[in-house]
Amino acid sequence: MAEFGAVLEEPGEAGTKGVGIPFICPGAIAAAIAATEEAVERRDQVRDALGRDLEAARYAADRAFRQYDAADPTNRLVAGELEARWNTALVRVADLESKIVAHETASPTPTIDPAALALLGANLKTVWSAPTTDARLKKRIARTLIHEVVADIDDDASEIVIAVHWMGGAHSELRLPKRRRGQRNSTPADIIAAVRELALIASDDLIAGLLNRNGLQTGHGNRWTRERVTSLRSHHCIPVFKAAADGVEPWLNLSDAARVLKIASKTLRLAAEAGEIDARHPFERRSLDLRTGRTLDGRRQINCRTRPTKHQIPRGTQPRPAKPLQLNGIDRWVF
Repeated sequence: MAEFGAVLEEPGEAGTKGVGIPFICPGAIAAAIAATEEAVERRDQVRDALGRDLEAARYAADRAFRQYDAADPTNRLVAGELEARWNTALVRVADLESKIVAHETASPTPTIDPAALALLGANLKTVWSAPTTDARLKKRIARTLIHEVVADIDDDASEIVIAVHWMGGAHSELRLPKRRRGQRNSTPADIIAAVRELALIASDDLIAGLLNRNGLQTGHGNRWTRERVTSLRSHHCIPVFKAAADGVEPWLNLSDAARVLKIASKTLRLAAEAGEIDARHPFERRSLDLRTGRTLDGRRQINCRTRPTKHQIPRGTQPRPAKPLQLNGIDRWVF
């Protein structure tokens, strides 16, 4: 009754495609009406069979009563036997009557309006994509529309084949790549490299805060905490940050490096981006000296004197934006 429409990403697993949104087309409406009529016909057949059984049971009960009524009451042996047969027939009648009531209560006659069904199908994608539709409602929609899901493994293609059987007989196939050995819920390599760099100048608490502020998560999709950063360092043999006993840290962030050179942080950042100074992020103290700072500051002053004003810039020329510092593909670290 449904066709395979749009495809959504499942939020709980990044990069994994979920089942599609089914939407109802005119052919599916006709198939649904035909299936409903067939179900009603089967229901009527069961009701007719129970009615015939009830009629036969009532006849048997009436016949047992007439036999009991015609028997000699003084012959207790015969009268007792006929009375037991009559009671058995009455129990049979009561049992069939309760079955008929339960059948009519459990399966009421369905009524389908083709126009209403078409309207529902047209609005289904809107309801699914609405911001007010939570995960619970989506699960209810999926359970209503999906009959069963069968998963198989294609070893040749190294894929998981998922067959979705929709209510009404339509089928959809979904293929997902298999995880390689050791790939399950692993932390991305760029985050590991970032933690390796940050451990030179920051404690585990600060590293966790930096990762969270940059919107990064663990391999399980959780926020970073001090314990999780410590576990990551231990697993990848990353040394812990230790403050220098004499207060002279071997590694500096941008602000501290600029303070050592006695220049502005922006001057040092622009010089690092332009390649005028051999630097990495974080900066290594032994690669910095005051002569480098004075040289960079002199260049900055020359650039400021020779830089054209906004009235001297030709019309239509856009100034080149500053390139943000990068650390293994992660921009704009906050220290």
